[in-house]
Amino acid sequence: MRLARIGDAGVEKPVVVDDDGTYRDLSGITADIDGAFLAGGGLDRVRAALGGGGGTLPRLDVPGGTRRGAPLTGIGKVICIGQNYARHAAESGAEPPSEPIVFMKAADTVVGPDDDVLIPKASVKTDYEIELAVVIGRTARYLDSPADAAAHIAGYAVSNDVSEREFQLERLGQWDKGKNCETFNPLGPWLVTPDDLDVPALRLRSWVNGEARQNEVAADMIFGVPHLVWYVSQFMVLYPGDVINTGTPAGVAMGLPGQPYLRAGDVMELEIEGLGRQRQRLQAHTVH
Repeated sequence: MRLARIGDAGVEKPVVVDDDGTYRDLSGITADIDGAFLAGGGLDRVRAALGGGGGTLPRLDVPGGTRRGAPLTGIGKVICIGQNYARHAAESGAEPPSEPIVFMKAADTVVGPDDDVLIPKASVKTDYEIELAVVIGRTARYLDSPADAAAHIAGYAVSNDVSEREFQLERLGQWDKGKNCETFNPLGPWLVTPDDLDVPALRLRSWVNGEARQNEVAADMIFGVPHLVWYVSQFMVLYPGDVINTGTPAGVAMGLPGQPYLRAGDVMELEIEGLGRQRQRLQAHTVH
């Protein structure tokens, strides 16, 4: 099941997308797709309404070019996992971590999957990172084991953990300065429920200006999704609507010859099989 939010920023309409690409309006079920919707059995209500080929959910005519928002709003927190693919750790000059590296990204960095990404003022090392995002659907605290994680996952989405490497690695302190710049977390286009998803087999790909950069399967994570949800729950409470970015594969600009960091006018494209595709254009930040 693929849920999405379409329309101008701040007035997105919640929808579900059929297998044939038909959009169906969820406004009669929920005002929006957020933590309260997930915690309150919203996904089950949508499944019930879809019974019989769509049931009572009205079809929507969505013109081409309609903006796609992030598939989730009201996000409480975005938890990120660093260096969670062995080849990416190596290209970063690090040994594979013995425990997950956890850092935070502000929820206000989240934008739609095709929204422009702003290069920060004075940035020369803005980088892309395709990641599998896990959306929490049920409160998780001190889970007993990774086997308990599945019951707390609402679904998955494509995430771009955009980073500024100078701010992150050369300006002292923690990574936050390079991770929390405006527009630095495009998310979506869909929130895809776990039904029939073979998560380890999902392939993550990214391109810059049409040139392939990243190409890896989620099975190459050092710490898989169940372990990450369990692990993070030992340090903080995970609430419905929280998001975990699970790390990026090798192929980021920082690890490539010549370090081809992003510039204004560049176009990023990112795709995870079964979860959809993003496209963002880089723009110079105009300070107001």
